Amino acid sequence: MAKYEKTLNGNLHSFLNYFGSEIENGLSVTLEESSDYKIGGVTCAVRIYERYSWSGGNRVSLSLTVVGDTNTFRVIVTASGGSQAMFFKLNTLGEENFLSLAEQIIDSYSD
Repeated sequence: MAKYEKTLNGNLHSFLNYFGSEIENGLSVTLEESSDYKIGGVTCAVRIYERYSWSGGNRVSLSLTVVGDTNTFRVIVTASGGSQAMFFKLNTLGEENFLSLAEQIIDSYSD
């Protein structure tokens, strides 16, 4: 499993729309599930994306969690899957590539 975290300034909901649009742009990425929850002024949004990894011959998933208020929020992204081994995790190229794409999208966000 690979992970990336970053704190961003801007509109949380605009970021979610931006990320979803960019991650699905031209790729075989699908949004599998989503959930939003708000307590007071804090929102927690979860998005689960999935794609087929040609290099691994299987599917990989990407979990995006965004927590914060409307102007400052923390983004946590984890990628998993892609390994075909039973006892050891081999061939993590698919999840690493998926995470790298998410990092590029997050790092290029500006509100």
